[in-house]
Amino acid sequence: MAFSRGAGFYERGLTVGIDIGGTKVAAGVVNPAGRVLGRARGETPHRSKSPKVVEDTIAGLVEDLRCEFPIQAVGVGAAGFVDEQRARVQFAPHLSWREEPLRDALKTRLGLPVVVENDANASAWAEVCVGAGQAAGEVVVVNLGTGIGGAVIIDGRLQRGRYGLAGEFGHMSVVPGGRRCECGNRGCWEQYASGNAVTREARELAAADSPVAGGLIQAVAGDRSLITGPLVGELAAAGDRACVELLEDAGTWLGIGLANLAAAFDPELFIIGGGVSECGDLLLGPARAAFERNLTGRGYRPVARVVPAALGNEAGMIGAADLARDTLPRWRQGRRQRRLPQPRGRRRSRYGR
Repeated sequence: MAFSRGAGFYERGLTVGIDIGGTKVAAGVVNPAGRVLGRARGETPHRSKSPKVVEDTIAGLVEDLRCEFPIQAVGVGAAGFVDEQRARVQFAPHLSWREEPLRDALKTRLGLPVVVENDANASAWAEVCVGAGQAAGEVVVVNLGTGIGGAVIIDGRLQRGRYGLAGEFGHMSVVPGGRRCECGNRGCWEQYASGNAVTREARELAAADSPVAGGLIQAVAGDRSLITGPLVGELAAAGDRACVELLEDAGTWLGIGLANLAAAFDPELFIIGGGVSECGDLLLGPARAAFERNLTGRGYRPVARVVPAALGNEAGMIGAADLARDTLPRWRQGRRQRRLPQPRGRRRSRYGR
């Protein structure tokens, strides 16, 4: 486990945010202003490992940080279905969690208040609190990674849905009878606009020995299994035309999906996060064009802005830590006192939920 500490560890209201990724578990001590004061990390246990191994990893990171900081609560961002009580992970595709009572298990083990949240919700909350969405009240966040996750925030409140499962945008069907998705359905959005989609398309182009794929093939010395989404992004930034086209295709599908979400939620702002978003305007330029072209009522309605996320890989950690702060009576009361009606267009407080 790696560990680092920043200044200001004596501050009050410190909570830990846990972000569970495909290869690593990142933990950070976060103050009420959203600043990460200390970090620790470990490896994500393989999905074949028992739920207790994952729990051991989380608890170990928290205990490491607890030796140096007066931690008051813990928030866990989990990629999967989290119930409406933010207590149980009902299903996590990359871990062994099935109806896992994670909140109570960690609470008993650590003796601290614990909140479990969907990782996309946690990232979105961080962006609204201290990132790209601070000035907006109606926000849709779309995270492009291995798949596509998302979250909706209306009037400064996370919309979790009746059963806690809102925001699974990646599994909207955009192509009837299209590519088979891991979820079991066909034509899901994430099969066309995610990191996996970019990687798959690039490998298929190389496998076909396409004359436009020379740069890709050369970059991996002919071993197409080495082609990844980040590599496509790097080559596109360097001007490789095939890789530019791959990102244009993904961006176009992204924009089509955003137009569908605009029809459903009518947000003032879309925030695009996740690793694929680091391709910048190579992806977001085509996405904005496709979004405006497919927008219902285009020409007769305001067009929501589409912007990149601001917090990068630490968004999930920061958001989970801030949501955990709601378990503390003093901070929860402070948030309630700030839930005041505000005129349209005025910046909302980060404490309005």
